[in-house]
Amino acid sequence: MILLSIAASSASGAIALAAEEPAASGLQINLFWIIVAALNFILLLVILSVFAFGPLRRILDERRERIEQGLRDAEQARQDRERAEADRLAALQEARREANEILTRAQKVAEESRERDLAATREELERIRTRAAADLEAEKQRAIGELRAEVADLALRAAGRVVGETMTGDRQRRLVGEFLEETASGSPTGRTS
Repeated sequence: MILLSIAASSASGAIALAAEEPAASGLQINLFWIIVAALNFILLLVILSVFAFGPLRRILDERRERIEQGLRDAEQARQDRERAEADRLAALQEARREANEILTRAQKVAEESRERDLAATREELERIRTRAAADLEAEKQRAIGELRAEVADLALRAAGRVVGETMTGDRQRRLVGEFLEETASGSPTGRTS
């Protein structure tokens, strides 16, 4: 409003001034039209700043803010990606370490189990060998006993034929005992009864 009243008073002053000047020939500068053109330009700038530059400035500010926000988001995404990659590598390292620990424990358990199995097998083999040796010894003693009994029986029969009489139970026992003593010692006494 003030601007229009200033423009109107300037225009009326310029008109009055233009009416007073005589018309001259050649190039003349008309101050009235210069003022009117300047006022028109100022009025155009005010209208443009209110209706065009203000919204354009808001649009440019909004766009600049969106671009800056996009750059901040991109930087945050990059940092998140780097952090995620570091976390992934750390998790992978941890998984490898745990896998190595599990493998080491499994190998240790397998080794211990193998050692226990070998020790148990050795003990079982030793028991079998001891039992076999005892069985062989028992079988040997039984065979020797049977052989002695047969030899004693044959000796008694032979002695009974040589002597020509029947052997009584006491006499047989005495002769068999002497014979077994002789065979155990390995030296025949050479006795005959």
